[in-house]
Amino acid sequence: MIHFDCHAHVYERISAIPGARYSPASPAPLSSWIENLESHDLKGGIIVQVSFLGTDNSELCAALAKLDRARFAGVAVVALDVDDLALGRLVASGIRGVRWNLVGGDSVPNIKSPIVQDFFAKLRQKKLHLEVHLEGPRLARHLAELTDQGVNVVIDHYGLPSDPHPRSDPMLNAVALLPYRENLFFKFSAHYRSKFDLTPHSMRLLDLLDDHHIVWGSDWPHTQHENSVNYNNTFIDAAQRADISDIEVARHLYGISSR
Repeated sequence: MIHFDCHAHVYERISAIPGARYSPASPAPLSSWIENLESHDLKGGIIVQVSFLGTDNSELCAALAKLDRARFAGVAVVALDVDDLALGRLVASGIRGVRWNLVGGDSVPNIKSPIVQDFFAKLRQKKLHLEVHLEGPRLARHLAELTDQGVNVVIDHYGLPSDPHPRSDPMLNAVALLPYRENLFFKFSAHYRSKFDLTPHSMRLLDLLDDHHIVWGSDWPHTQHENSVNYNNTFIDAAQRADISDIEVARHLYGISSR
């Protein structure tokens, strides 16, 4: 049973950073997201920093300040050279992970470089996970190295599979080849960003991953798909696709509970 929406974006203002890939036409107010949660009997959720605001997490932190910390948390975006003080302030605000949004050709950081190794050391020290948004074929090339850094790794949007047949999909085959998967988690979110049915892919992921390593996310307000997708569509799709139990994983990744 789904208790949490673990991937939504909330912003009261639109002030896109230079070079942003996309800027929405209207805000995504916290009050509207809460209404969606309540109408679907969801107990809490995770606000993920939206890409067009870059590393300015002030909107995210302002929203978290209005919410019950026992049921809500956040995932921020930070620079690789973020200092300990700034990262500590984010953790105190309710941040439980940081996101790399690398779709659209952004380069994957060189994991062996000193700055990235220092970055991972900070994540380990602060008990933060890394959330990765990356096209499946590119993710496949980096998955083993990402999951070997001593932090939990959460993959957005089913891992954006590229092949309609799950046994031929490079990302899913990379998951299958991992020597261990204890720290690998997936979000079943934004199915509409794929050109084919993801039901067989979700079934294979459920077979490959350890129990309680899947969360669901609405991806509200469905940026770039606002006119064709609504909250209820995403919720019904997830409920039909797989029987997800998220109580344990939400506690493990985000420190939140439905009580």
